[in-house]
Amino acid sequence: MHIDLNAFFAHAEVLKDPTLAGKPLVVGSASRRGIVSTASYEARKLGIHSAMPMYMAKKLCPQLIIKNVDGHYYHQLSNQFFAFLRQYSSIQEIASIDECYMDMTKAMRQVADPMTYLQDLQNRLLKETGLQCSIGIAPTKFLAKMASDLKKPMGITILRRRDIEKMLWPLPIKAMYGVGKKTYPRLEKLGIKTIGDLAQTEDPRVKKTLGKFFFVLQDWANGRGSDEVSIDDYEPKSIGHSTTFLDDVDDFEEIAGMLKVLCLEVSQRAQKEEQLGTTVQLTMKNADFSNITRSMTLEQPINDANTIFNVAMALLEKNYHNQPIRLVGVSLHNLESRENVIIQMSIFDYEQHEEQNRTRLLIHELNRKFEKPVFMTADQLKKTKK
Repeated sequence: MHIDLNAFFAHAEVLKDPTLAGKPLVVGSASRRGIVSTASYEARKLGIHSAMPMYMAKKLCPQLIIKNVDGHYYHQLSNQFFAFLRQYSSIQEIASIDECYMDMTKAMRQVADPMTYLQDLQNRLLKETGLQCSIGIAPTKFLAKMASDLKKPMGITILRRRDIEKMLWPLPIKAMYGVGKKTYPRLEKLGIKTIGDLAQTEDPRVKKTLGKFFFVLQDWANGRGSDEVSIDDYEPKSIGHSTTFLDDVDDFEEIAGMLKVLCLEVSQRAQKEEQLGTTVQLTMKNADFSNITRSMTLEQPINDANTIFNVAMALLEKNYHNQPIRLVGVSLHNLESRENVIIQMSIFDYEQHEEQNRTRLLIHELNRKFEKPVFMTADQLKKTKK
């Protein structure tokens, strides 16, 4: 089963303020360079969609209601959502803040009427949490994901392998999960207009365009693919944020600018949850869907935005080689509660650590302004002389 919350951020704002119900609403930054994170279904009817620049959304609807992202509130609702689902199956793989895969084999083995069972799950979720969802049931994770997208909001779709040619293949290629916004126009130019076209093609030009991912997509479209749901540990091992660019990006400054925003989000969440971590991890997804993951472990636990950003930038400068990327993310790992860190280090040591951290940040900022390493601590000087 793939289960996906409908217009989650927008619907969360309606739960917070019911007077917003039925109105064109988006969640995102209202600034000139802001983009739409989520649009309500009323806004979608006007042509507004996620990842659209905010100024374009306001042109389409001058009365558009814009709400800032409330990450802490959304995570609280998300936790309620996943906790509710664990009543049905403990084999749960969280895909993002508002969706997951679940192995329902055991839960539904004795169910005589699957559709009624799923409708009951859907209605209970709505009654107990106020959240709306769409559900897809299928023999593979890809098919379940595609099935949950077929009917929104509050849809339920059961997609069997025997139904693939009738239900999946006629869909436009741009609707296929895994085919990006820059890829589908190139496929259309090669005559791949539908998912069925990709499922059956042997065109070497298509294989060249997609590279190794061609065989993965073709397997998915023919009903082959992974059906393994990885069980997640419910205790958070890391705090991370990532973003997918509208188009593949190879501009270092643009990537660094987005990284700064992500580091701030990670820091704010870690501080709200009173967590500190010793490892900063940078993730980049290349245009060919390959991932680059690099990390750096520090001696002392941190959760401030500047230090996280400095480490992430060091990893970026070392591991980015001007290739176009579609996604960048940063996460803080090896988490411990602030209280435990203070107890382990003693209050005096912790205060000394905080002071040392502030000093390092000041030195870093000064050196950035001079564009060369003019300043260093006495300890660093000793190491340099050695």
